[in-house]
Amino acid sequence: MAAIDEYLNSIVEQGRTEAREDGSAVVEAHHLLLAIAAEGGSAAHQALASAGLDRQAIRDALDREFERSLGTAGVSLAAFNLPQASAASERPANLGASAKLALERGFASVSRKRDLRPAHLLLGILRAQVGTVPRALALAGVDQADLTTRLLRTLSSEGDDEQHG
Repeated sequence: MAAIDEYLNSIVEQGRTEAREDGSAVVEAHHLLLAIAAEGGSAAHQALASAGLDRQAIRDALDREFERSLGTAGVSLAAFNLPQASAASERPANLGASAKLALERGFASVSRKRDLRPAHLLLGILRAQVGTVPRALALAGVDQADLTTRLLRTLSSEGDDEQHG
């Protein structure tokens, strides 16, 4: 199995764990983002860290996004004593729409599978213009366009290193 396949399998499996902990029936892009932040050593993880986004910072941003989304609908979390989400009894097997789109965008950013890198998955997540992830990143004070640009530079330099190495 190629290294990228192992990485993708690892991230999707960790995303399933994140989704289960959220009580979610499917794995969404924000679960993959949490998984990337938890998986050390890759350029994708380093890009998130450079923006101050570790797993806990992303989790906090997602919690703020949830609270704000409820507020937009006229619901205040402070008005209710809601219990923490209970973990689903099983890890979700299916990817949700946002995760599928993130994977598609990441894969579409390379012309050949052998050029695919871990950072391409993060790139696919960051290229979402609407949804939970962009709203959460904005609430965390992260400039999504700047992070995407820095990630593209990293990918470009990785490609240059391979061509000259």
